[in-house]
Amino acid sequence: MLELGQGATAPAGDLIRDVGEADFMTEVVDASMSVPVIVDFWAPWCGPCKTLGPALEAAVTAAGGAVKMAKVNVDENQMIAGQMRVQSIPTVYAFWQGQPVDGFQGALPASEIDAFVARVVEAGGGQVPDNGLDDALAAAEEMLTEGDAQSAAETFAAIIEQDNANVAAFGGLARANIALGALDQAEAVLNGTPAEFANAPEIEAAHAQLELARQAENAGPVTELRARVEADPNDHAARLDLAQALHAAGEVEAAVDELLDLFRRDREWNDGAAKAQLFTIFEALKPNDPIVLNGRRKLSSMIFA
Repeated sequence: MLELGQGATAPAGDLIRDVGEADFMTEVVDASMSVPVIVDFWAPWCGPCKTLGPALEAAVTAAGGAVKMAKVNVDENQMIAGQMRVQSIPTVYAFWQGQPVDGFQGALPASEIDAFVARVVEAGGGQVPDNGLDDALAAAEEMLTEGDAQSAAETFAAIIEQDNANVAAFGGLARANIALGALDQAEAVLNGTPAEFANAPEIEAAHAQLELARQAENAGPVTELRARVEADPNDHAARLDLAQALHAAGEVEAAVDELLDLFRRDREWNDGAAKAQLFTIFEALKPNDPIVLNGRRKLSSMIFA
């Protein structure tokens, strides 16, 4: 997994790594003999670093391996910072063939970051691939899947800075904010998506996830709701609440089963609430998710029975 975000420790990876005094020579100087290495000098307390870092990392990821990146925390590596004459942060240097060949200080807009990375890649005789943003998207999705929602959000945001018509990045940024519990921010992202993408699958899925997350904020205790349903199987309101509580607890398949049971008992109750809730859950999941496939099959069998 590629690490993004200036505050976390980067796991080992091929493109972006945290580097210190012990491995600077190996990871930067020696490594730059075969591929250019961009070194980002940063600190956790540095506001501009938090803006520059994710955008720079996204551009490096987009280069598809034509350049690597080393992140040096100056608070923990003052000797390196002194040797490189780093007087303010963020400071960025590019190494090629063991020597600094380019660099800048301060945060830059996305277009200038892209141009810098392109220059570094060209210095090493490479070329930024056309599918670079696709690689960055894939990396962000992997981060989100592995639970690093903050880094995923930063990557999606950096992609949008480079391509403000990237609907997948808008959907991903909203989902990352949902995972972080920043529901209002997720809603703002969706509201800020270009109007022509309003009905795109990525945006509809994020809307569905946001709706479910809002429900989760008010979900009742599963044990009490289950007891109410067991006491009166025809208490449809309690069964709907139980389904929402189960989904909030991560028991998605059990939630779908309760909604299917509610639909079987009274498909028209509350203006078809069971079917509507099922569709919301289905939209929030991937189309090929087994829960979606099985749930749709069971629902269709009841509709057309």
